Amino acid sequence: MKIQIYGSGCKKCTKLAANAQAAASELGIECEIEKVQQLADISAAGVLFTPALAIDGEVKSSGKVLSPDAIKKLLNK
Repeated sequence: MKIQIYGSGCKKCTKLAANAQAAASELGIECEIEKVQQLADISAAGVLFTPALAIDGEVKSSGKVLSPDAIKKLLNK
């Protein structure tokens, strides 16, 4: 599984990445977390607001920092 965090590398982006890692660890899911910081790549993914989270290339959330519990719900779908 691949989790992508879209954003400039700000504190919110860093927090979202940490929450995603925590959620995956709590569920026992092995995943790769990729931080996407290039504006062209962010735009190409259709992300209008950062930070954004994508799971296996599908954007699930943008413009907010999801909690680990919220991310776990997305990972279980």
